[in-house]
Amino acid sequence: MRRRVGRPGLMGTMARTAVIAGTASATAGAVQRRGAQKAAAQQAAAAPPPAPAPPPPPAPVAAAPAEDDVIAKLQQLGDLKAQGILDDAEFAAAKAKLLS
Repeated sequence: MRRRVGRPGLMGTMARTAVIAGTASATAGAVQRRGAQKAAAQQAAAAPPPAPAPPPPPAPVAAAPAEDDVIAKLQQLGDLKAQGILDDAEFAAAKAKLLS
């Protein structure tokens, strides 16, 4: 078979074009993957650490009796004393206990 001298034929041109296109495609894909990996690494490094969990709410503290409640109880004691159910010593002891 005789070899052709000069420019390549149609098949040679198509083969060369396919090789060049395949190489370009592989190189572009590798560059994109590498860029995506770098971007992900930078984003992970720049992200702040996760915030710690908030502390649990404090246990409820027993509320001090309201002034109205103390006044109402003193009035009840006064009523009991007026009815004769409590004597002076019992009234004084109960009143001191409420006010302390």
